[in-house]
Amino acid sequence: MNPLKEIVISLIKKLPDDITLDDIIYHLYVKQKLIKAKEDIAQGRTYSHEQVKDMAEKWLK
Repeated sequence: MNPLKEIVISLIKKLPDDITLDDIIYHLYVKQKLIKAKEDIAQGRTYSHEQVKDMAEKWLK
């Protein structure tokens, strides 16, 4: 079975029986973002705390 399909099935099995379609879509969205974040971290696509502070200062000027 496709690994992504297995992740989706596993996620849905963990959700309560009375969940709405909107809730399922939200949980899938969050799961996708977490998977992408793990990939970014593994590839070194991250910012240090200082870099984020510097960027925030520039944005807030």
